[in-house]
Amino acid sequence: MPTEKKKKNSQLIIRISQEERNQFVSLCDTLDTSAAREVRRFIRSFLAEHQQPIDPR
Repeated sequence: MPTEKKKKNSQLIIRISQEERNQFVSLCDTLDTSAAREVRRFIRSFLAEHQQPIDPR
């Protein structure tokens, strides 16, 4: 049975300096990934580290 992808239906707006944003996006491009993918990966890792399940709502 194929695993269904969870629908991404929410946004998180953060404020960082333009320089940090540019460095982050540039590094993501260099590593052939996206900024959004890496932020989602960080959030999932942070939740797992602190043993907080992701609410499927």
